[in-house]
Amino acid sequence: MIASAIADRTSFDPLGAGAMLLGVLFACVGIGALVGWAAGSTDIGIAIGSVVGIPAAIVAVFSAYRRAF
Repeated sequence: MIASAIADRTSFDPLGAGAMLLGVLFACVGIGALVGWAAGSTDIGIAIGSVVGIPAAIVAVFSAYRRAF
């Protein structure tokens, strides 16, 4: 019974999860910096991008590795 429960679980790859977390976060910060640069304030764009990027990265990792938890 335990062996079948373990076989049904998806394996969790911490390196892949961390790379996805950083990738989504950096993408959001980059987009925020570009929008901020276009609006005239890169600093505020980076701050807003990081505030949006942290929850977006968490949701992306959780949705990708939902069955591993």
